[in-house]
Amino acid sequence: MMKKTISIVALSVLVLGATNCSTEPSKSLPRSTPEQENVDVQGIEAYLDALQKDSIEIHSLMLVRNGKVVYEKWLEGNSPDSVHIMYSVSKSFAATAIGFAVDEGLVKLDDAVISFFPNELPDTLSPYLEQLCVWDLLTMTVGQAQEPSRKSENWVKEFFAQAITIEPGTRFYYNSMGSFMLSAIVQKVSGQTLFDYLKPRLFEPLHIHNIYWEKNAQGFSVGGWGLFLKTEDMAKFGLLFLQNGVWEGKQLLPKGWTEQASAPQIANGAGWPGDGAEQIDTDWSQGYGYQMWRSKHNAYRADGARGQFIFVLPDKNTVIAITSNTNNTSSEISLIWEHILPALK
Repeated sequence: MMKKTISIVALSVLVLGATNCSTEPSKSLPRSTPEQENVDVQGIEAYLDALQKDSIEIHSLMLVRNGKVVYEKWLEGNSPDSVHIMYSVSKSFAATAIGFAVDEGLVKLDDAVISFFPNELPDTLSPYLEQLCVWDLLTMTVGQAQEPSRKSENWVKEFFAQAITIEPGTRFYYNSMGSFMLSAIVQKVSGQTLFDYLKPRLFEPLHIHNIYWEKNAQGFSVGGWGLFLKTEDMAKFGLLFLQNGVWEGKQLLPKGWTEQASAPQIANGAGWPGDGAEQIDTDWSQGYGYQMWRSKHNAYRADGARGQFIFVLPDKNTVIAITSNTNNTSSEISLIWEHILPALK
């Protein structure tokens, strides 16, 4: 496990409102051909055939190499303009908002989480709750062995009411409500929902429009899930990370943030939830960054339930965006390494 230094998935939500981007047309990524970018298209087609053989329902696939879309396909009634539920891919966008907030001096990674919500705290504060900081939320190391419920409309209070039984920052436990707290913090320090905060900083520069993010009863973007994007929007986000935060020649993300966010900040080698299991070698046990999963082959990804993925492969200068509807996500990923990886010449 990496030393802590400061420098699945929730599937439903009571939606009382969703905020939308403008109706401006999105600007497309440049296009090329597999042959021009040294990609064996037969490998991609073999991947799709293997998915079909395994009864894995894929909705879209987009492959970007050298900054250009070289392959794109939509199935099951989806189209380039279809917005698709992201599930926990949303988390990677929430973490990116924290990156902006840190750069703007609104938040520090070692800020105590309780400092943002003085009116929402339990009567008695445990030492671990007092110790909990923003870095712990980013890395899924809150220390709550049981994820907080959402029984009441006040999710912030529900989060603080759930006991922290493990020292924060020391052990990986998947926690979608911890991701929601990132959204709540951004709104507290900026006065805007997470979604509105990201519009001028991320979505508009990437020419991402006509999308939305669910809100809860308190008016917070739910953060850990609830974002709906188009496949090319996913690819743009992955490409931004591949380019170390640079977009159209400008440093859009804070310098160094993508490297931090995609690095293995915490070990999760025993798999999800990362405690007491035999060591296994899967794409869920390669380490975890800031709401980003490390993968095999020096890759990393934004990862959502039922097979929503944004893969970044730095060694191949490639991004792969996938939407689907399957429980067999392990095979969905394994088949990438079997068929698409060797196709990237």
